[in-house]
Amino acid sequence: MDPGAGPRKERPKPREPAARLEKAKQRSAQQELKQRQRAEIYALNRVMTELEQQQFDSFCKQMQGSGE
Repeated sequence: MDPGAGPRKERPKPREPAARLEKAKQRSAQQELKQRQRAEIYALNRVMTELEQQQFDSFCKQMQGSGE
């Protein structure tokens, strides 16, 4: 049984680095996607915050104008 077990173990070994490489590529691609999404979320958050501040300033000016 040992001779039969030997070739079985030898066959997955060449495939194993390829599988590891593929998994590493997938992890890298997933990490890049997460980083890109995170950057987009931060950019959107910045834009929305600026818009909210502009609307608030406009609201304050309207309130001051109607109060006088």
